[in-house]
Amino acid sequence: MTGDEFRTMALEFAGTETVPHFERIGFKIAKRRMFATYFDKDNTANIFLTPEEQKTFCKIDTSHIYPVANKWGEKGATTFVLDEVEPTIVREALMSAYTDTIEKRK
Repeated sequence: MTGDEFRTMALEFAGTETVPHFERIGFKIAKRRMFATYFDKDNTANIFLTPEEQKTFCKIDTSHIYPVANKWGEKGATTFVLDEVEPTIVREALMSAYTDTIEKRK
């Protein structure tokens, strides 16, 4: 999956916009928090899952889906190596993160 493909996929979710986030591009729902970021230099995405969802996705491919190596990773932030992970898996993770972001504001 290319960065453009990831960007297109993330922006398909209603109300999603891009914002700068350090050296990354952030994807957030307008007036809500971010649910994913993209890093062009290594073609990776960090998707903000729940810790339980993170465990499930990491079991799929431990080499290319893994917790972010910091406190955010302990909270569910998960790195996806887009060159190696099937787009359907990335879409599922984005849907989970997006849905969780919507649900937290209800």
